[in-house]
Amino acid sequence: MNCVPDSALAWSENTKHSLTGSAGNITGLGKDAYPGGDAQKQRGSWTGRAGRKQGRLPGGEAAGAVDGEGAPPGGPGAQAAAMRVNEKYSTLPAEDRSVHIINICAIEDIGYLPSEGTLLNSLSVDPDAECKYGLYFRDGRRKVDYILVYHHKRGSGSRTLARRVQHGDGGPAARGGRQDQPLPGKAGPVGAAEPEPPLDYHEDDKRFRREEYEGNLVEAGLELERDEDTKIHGVGFVKIHAPWNVLCREAEFLKLKMPTKKLYHINETRGLLKKINSVLQKITDPIQPRVAEHRPQTTKRLSYPFSREKQHLFDLSDKDSFFDSKTRSTIVYEILKRTTCTKAKYSMGQGEGRKKDSALLNKRRKCGKYGITSLLANGVYSAAYPLHDGDYDGDSVEFNDRRLLYEEWASYGVFYKYQPIDLVRKYFGEKIGLYFAWLGVYTQMLIPASVVGIIVFLYGWATVDENIPSMEMCDQRHNITMCPLCDKTCSYWKMSSACATARASHLFDNPATVFFSVFMALWAATFMEHWKRKQMRLNYRWDLTGFEEEEEAVKDHPRAEYEARVLEKSLKKESKNKEKRRHVPEEPTNKWRQRVKTAMAGVKLTDKVKLTWRDRFPAYFTNLVSIIFMIAVTFAIVLGVIIYRISTAAALAMNSSPSVRSNIRVTVTATAVIINLVVIILLDEVYGCIARWLTKIEVPKTEKSFEERLIFKAFLLKFVNSYTPIFYVAFFKGRFIGRPGDYVYIFRSFRMEECAPGGCLMELCIQLSIIMLGKQLIQNNLFEIGIPKMKKFIRYLRLKHQSPSDRDECMKRKQRYEVDYTLEPFAGLTPEYMEMIIQFGFVTLFVASFPLAPLFALLNNIIEIRLDAKKFVTELRRPVAVRAKDIGIWYNILRGVGKLAVIINAFVISFTSDFIPRLVYLYMYSENGTMHGFVNHTLSSFNVSDFQNGTAPSDPLDLGYEVQICRYKDYREPPWSEHKYDISKDFWAVLAARLAFVIVFQNLVMFMSDFVDWVIPDIPKDISQQIHKEKVLMVELFMREEQGKRQLLDTWMDTSRTPAGPCGNHSPPARPDGPDGPGGTP
Repeated sequence: MNCVPDSALAWSENTKHSLTGSAGNITGLGKDAYPGGDAQKQRGSWTGRAGRKQGRLPGGEAAGAVDGEGAPPGGPGAQAAAMRVNEKYSTLPAEDRSVHIINICAIEDIGYLPSEGTLLNSLSVDPDAECKYGLYFRDGRRKVDYILVYHHKRGSGSRTLARRVQHGDGGPAARGGRQDQPLPGKAGPVGAAEPEPPLDYHEDDKRFRREEYEGNLVEAGLELERDEDTKIHGVGFVKIHAPWNVLCREAEFLKLKMPTKKLYHINETRGLLKKINSVLQKITDPIQPRVAEHRPQTTKRLSYPFSREKQHLFDLSDKDSFFDSKTRSTIVYEILKRTTCTKAKYSMGQGEGRKKDSALLNKRRKCGKYGITSLLANGVYSAAYPLHDGDYDGDSVEFNDRRLLYEEWASYGVFYKYQPIDLVRKYFGEKIGLYFAWLGVYTQMLIPASVVGIIVFLYGWATVDENIPSMEMCDQRHNITMCPLCDKTCSYWKMSSACATARASHLFDNPATVFFSVFMALWAATFMEHWKRKQMRLNYRWDLTGFEEEEEAVKDHPRAEYEARVLEKSLKKESKNKEKRRHVPEEPTNKWRQRVKTAMAGVKLTDKVKLTWRDRFPAYFTNLVSIIFMIAVTFAIVLGVIIYRISTAAALAMNSSPSVRSNIRVTVTATAVIINLVVIILLDEVYGCIARWLTKIEVPKTEKSFEERLIFKAFLLKFVNSYTPIFYVAFFKGRFIGRPGDYVYIFRSFRMEECAPGGCLMELCIQLSIIMLGKQLIQNNLFEIGIPKMKKFIRYLRLKHQSPSDRDECMKRKQRYEVDYTLEPFAGLTPEYMEMIIQFGFVTLFVASFPLAPLFALLNNIIEIRLDAKKFVTELRRPVAVRAKDIGIWYNILRGVGKLAVIINAFVISFTSDFIPRLVYLYMYSENGTMHGFVNHTLSSFNVSDFQNGTAPSDPLDLGYEVQICRYKDYREPPWSEHKYDISKDFWAVLAARLAFVIVFQNLVMFMSDFVDWVIPDIPKDISQQIHKEKVLMVELFMREEQGKRQLLDTWMDTSRTPAGPCGNHSPPARPDGPDGPGGTP
């Protein structure tokens, strides 16, 4: 679709004389005057002006004039309106020009196809430059604020005439011509065009609803323009523009805060803080984005909710830029949501489709009364989105905010720079801006956590050779023989064979990990407080203070699905009442009262009907059963992996290769973790879809309620899915295994697996690291990078296999709305937040077992920020800007995860690691105050003659000698004791110490976290002062305005009371009132 002429027409000599001169010479040429009039392209275009309807012809048809068709032969105004002579692209002066440059769109509309003698001269100017490749209407002045997309079916043999209604062009005579197609919502003939092939019933119904809805948009004040002649076959676009008066009206209705003319200085820091800030600014200047919005501001404009009565307060010198593109699209989207489409009667022409009209169709139409959301759900429109500001890459691309974001934010080369959050907010809105601001704060806070984690890891590395328990385990002189790890196939083994595992465990199981757990708990509390303060600064900068009232108004807006269910319920209720009245004899009643009841019945049909818990009980029951079932599926998969580990270990133990048998634990653990990772990634996708389905069947009333319920379900399922294998290793593996001679079996066949002699902490570290890194690498990064690249490659292959003509057509530059339509639709921020919250759990919940988790999270987030930025800028349609002052329910989830992390780390330190047993041994059982003898203290003895039948090793001489006593890790009485194999007193002493540590650690850390929360104020002091200053300045501004009004009123009243003299001079002022009355004595 071209917005301006594709070429200049230099007419041949035999036709030039009929067109040279006045523009009116072509107005008499109707469609029938030219050959090929039925083959013109479909270029439907119609516009509407707010508050002013187009002229109507008798019979209900709108009277929009089609260019060059149906115009009166006389009258220069009508002729000039019918024929558009485009002088803008002419290279010759007007007085010397003998060839007129004629708008090709108008030529096509009147049905003219040039003969073979017509010469086409290419223009030197890009033909689409007038409308900036779809960013503006065809006139090149009205900006496209929103796009509606629909699918249409047209016959290939004929195209309908253009639908064009120009506003403000000429008087009634100019608009008095015949139009080709009716305006939306109006029935009428299609003029002289060939009849279209019959559409199927559903397509006809969708077209009718579209036209009704678009007609209502015109009456709401929006201006529309249609384009069906696109490079995407079968897809039509409706461009929407909001004029100034509509923007002002909606901004006042939405209470949008806009900057006023009043400027004030922001309070600056003084003294030492000022010097520190200046030094920091100089140091951080290389990592600041080169964006004007990111520079520190010393002044700020006072903001006030827009009001049409107080327009003098605002700087309206440039009305085109007063409302930016983000605000304009938000305003249009609000109109689209509330514009109704409620016609229930099918009134389109003749056809068999009319016979199929039924009550069901009426119900479906009524269900769409809440606008664009239901129309999208029912397939009337296939997409609705605002446009990007332009291209982001290329040498000839005009500079725009999208390109600036691409260069300074969405490029991997600027990974070390701060994010231009203010520009992100300006382009995408507050909700997306807050997400990236939160992600930036979280990534910043990971830097100190990573540094401390590295220090803890290095401390473990430096002290590994000084760790006495691991040295005892590696010392072959101790010659400790351990009991078999499985029945029959496994043999006795030496403890020294687990030397590598014991040394590696010390890297993560040392006294520094306890300090790191306390540090991370305080870090989480500090991070939450730091984010709250950052959030308040953004609220002040973005004029979001006092936003609660608007949030309440948005929160109460019902969803289309909820209204559909309410309508369905009310219709059922009404039909039941009719059935009852049919069987009950009517009593004589007052006719007037009966009429009132009948009239009010339709009004009360849906007003007082609500969905109660009884209506939602089946959905609630389905939710409960489904969630329990999916959690059970997760547990079953973990159990399956456990059985795999046990059976694989037994199979590998029968291998004749010594190297295989020596690496059984590593092989089994690594393969089992990889299986867990694959299952977690697959179930994450499945659980996300199931959570959305479960939320839909609940039919929440509002979008906010829908989003919160969806987030809760998805987080619950993904939390269980991601952390169940880790919880098993941390708290259940090796706990309930029994003892030699009395082991616990699964299904009476598989013996429960044991921890390594050095404990399960090393295995927990391996499990956590592989799942965390694999999930981030595969699910978060590889999928987000690979899938778009794959889609792009598939599109390239399809283009390569097309015919040359189709390929050339596709390679031509598309309109902006066509390019944006091929982008992926925005699916919300829930997936982005979800992956970061799960990562936050990995960083905080089990950090005692993996101090390097913050480091890997930091490295991932540095890539994640730029990856998400690139996705938003280059691969997604521009989302509708949504105002928000916080991150919503995600903050509560973060706080919950932070509190849970304290409890879990307390249990990991006390039960999973050997920190507490070492302390107990050191202070209660050590003879010389050292850790010598700790390993022997934690091992119990077992007489091999007490094995159950069929469980003893099949090769008892595998070590080269006969074994009589083997050792196993537990606190039990020896076989020579009176109560052999019973739990010893040492076990109870260690258990008491572990529980005491959990209680002390939990309460101490919780208290410290709350103390940090209390010490750090939620609102920075300077921000609270600035907010107070704004209120004072606003009061002063209105007081000054009120005083000015009062002075003006007093001056006017004084002037009106003073009579004029006979010569135009004023009479002398009256004297003060004397004792004899006003003015004294005569």
